[in-house]
Amino acid sequence: MEENTIKLLKECSLGCKMAVKSIAQVMEYVQGKKLGDILSAYDKKHKELDAEVDKALSAYGKEGKEPPMMAEVGSWMKIEMKMLMHADDHQIAKLMMDGCNMGIQSVSEYVNKYHDASGESVAIAKRLIKIEEDFMKEMKEFV
Repeated sequence: MEENTIKLLKECSLGCKMAVKSIAQVMEYVQGKKLGDILSAYDKKHKELDAEVDKALSAYGKEGKEPPMMAEVGSWMKIEMKMLMHADDHQIAKLMMDGCNMGIQSVSEYVNKYHDASGESVAIAKRLIKIEEDFMKEMKEFV
């Protein structure tokens, strides 16, 4: 159980960090105040949850998971290429929705895979999924 709890928490850590990095990358391209405010709010939510994940991991003597270099570079390149073609709020919303969808799928898969993880870690993962679902819903008005 402890091993799967740690694995689930590390995947949540990774998801939060990827979201924060992606949001930071698109912020310079934001045109509308409303989108900027939403992105800032979800940046804060991801950072707060990541801090909670780090605290839970530290109880096991572990640290959060950093994104693999290839995943980070791939994500950065995708965002930069899309922004070169259409640097507008519509494109940003589409990119954020893609990221949310990947996060929902990934974390849901790990919740199912590590079904015997602690209740606390499963609750954290489900909160991350809910954050991603809510974020995606808010992006719909911009596409």
